[in-house]
Amino acid sequence: MGNDARAVWDSVRKVRATSPLVQNITNYVAMNNTANALLALGAAPAMVHAAEEVEDFVAIASSLVVNIGTLSSPWITAMRLCATRANDLAKPWVLDPVGVGATPLRTRVSDQLAQIGPTVIRANASEMLALSAVTSKITRGVDSTEPSQAAIEPARQLAQTYKCVVVVSGAVDYVTDGERLLGVRNGHPMMPRVTGLGCTASALVGAFLAVVPDPLVAAAHAMAVLGVAGEIAAEKAPGPGSLQMLLLDALYQLDEAALGRVSIV
Repeated sequence: MGNDARAVWDSVRKVRATSPLVQNITNYVAMNNTANALLALGAAPAMVHAAEEVEDFVAIASSLVVNIGTLSSPWITAMRLCATRANDLAKPWVLDPVGVGATPLRTRVSDQLAQIGPTVIRANASEMLALSAVTSKITRGVDSTEPSQAAIEPARQLAQTYKCVVVVSGAVDYVTDGERLLGVRNGHPMMPRVTGLGCTASALVGAFLAVVPDPLVAAAHAMAVLGVAGEIAAEKAPGPGSLQMLLLDALYQLDEAALGRVSIV
């Protein structure tokens, strides 16, 4: 399947060689971090969310990332238009249902977008449980109150329902297409202390989807790359502020030797 360090490095080289244009309809909190992470890796970010132009822009983009972190009615309209157009054009796209389950609006919008047909859905365990309707509990905003293992079976079911790849992020990231299941064991406990790194993960998945034909492999490679960069950054960072800066440097400096840390099983 190609999930060793060399395969991940090949994917990184493809991103750097082609600099895929990743269109993001994402939240205000993570917009700058997301754009910088894509640039550091070698992709080209575009933060285009106006309903009047999203359909035109996705036609020239390599992939699309839809993140519902800071919802508003105009953005909801833009998300629906852009996701539908991406499917019409056979462009891969990622749905990040931030905080689904926290409010009826988030749950409704997440469900509607999922039904349009994303290539990949990425969420934490609590969000995944809420989206799959396995639990009726209210999530605590964007924070996960469940371990990623708790969402493995719901993620499989969700992948089968929407015929997509599902990523559950956590201490171990799980990636499934409903049949295959991969566990990505990279990352550092300090990473959840930096706002927007889950959103960054979704953006990187978008970049890898543009160059890796198998969405399951693309998602796993993206999660591994972010995890490895987090590990490298944490070795020098005394706290979350410097981790954020050093993680961007790690993405930029990433090479085949550094990716020897990759653990995908």
